[in-house]
Amino acid sequence: MELNREENVMLEGGVEKTSSPWRNIWSELVKNKAAMVGLSIIVILILIALFGKYLMPYDPNTGVLAESLQKPSSAHIFGTDEQGRDIFSRIIDGTKISLRVGITAVAIALTAGIIFGSFAGYYGGKIDMYIMRLMDIILAFPSLLLAIAFMSALGKGIDKAIIAISIVTIPEYARIVRGSILSVKENEYVQAAKAIGNNDMGIIFKHILPNVMSPIIVRATLGISTAILETSALGFLGLGIQPPQAEWGSMLGAGRGYFYNAPHIVLFPGIAITITVLAFNLFGDGLRDALDPKLRK
Repeated sequence: MELNREENVMLEGGVEKTSSPWRNIWSELVKNKAAMVGLSIIVILILIALFGKYLMPYDPNTGVLAESLQKPSSAHIFGTDEQGRDIFSRIIDGTKISLRVGITAVAIALTAGIIFGSFAGYYGGKIDMYIMRLMDIILAFPSLLLAIAFMSALGKGIDKAIIAISIVTIPEYARIVRGSILSVKENEYVQAAKAIGNNDMGIIFKHILPNVMSPIIVRATLGISTAILETSALGFLGLGIQPPQAEWGSMLGAGRGYFYNAPHIVLFPGIAITITVLAFNLFGDGLRDALDPKLRK
């Protein structure tokens, strides 16, 4: 399916109508209620990340010790944490950090994965062997453990978390891109592009990749939820974003010692992580169904 060029022409009542592949995909996506729920939540989260400072009733990083561990009330709808900080404000503030790390890490991993996977799949031979053996070495380790190792070497902080998470997820995208290119590089349009004198880079990035982007887009969407989970895990272990910055995983880690006395401290950050990951998974599953004709009902 050539998403960037192909157009479908339909005749309805003698009137010619043009429908682009992207419009068809959107119409299929709209029919999937779960995917639209996920997309709606994602849009809300993005708006919160962009305009959250106008929604926070309190400074997320400043608390009053005399008001610590307060239960949810009209003054603090999600209660306060062990330092008297408003949990509602901190969850809103943490939204932009989780989305920033998730989206940026996936963008970096996707870019590197496309480059490595394209070269491996198109050229084959020793290039393919060296690249894919390197990817196999990375995949041999659990991604979270490898991310922890990178964080230990790089240090703590949001930028280090982005680098660590992006490195451990590169092989996933490289393998998908390589497999997709292997399945189409012998097709007639690729051979025609070679015959008319297109160079290898032009063939890969202008002719092959635009026609194999469907699985890559779906994996990237689902990968954002994985990156957010790994960010939260690193924060929970104290290796990710550092206080006083608000991050959902670090909020869980700091509040686990007060679980029995003040369960709301871990309840609301946990709900935020669950809803965000679920939203990206629902949207990713719906996008997969819309992009793959075999899965359409």
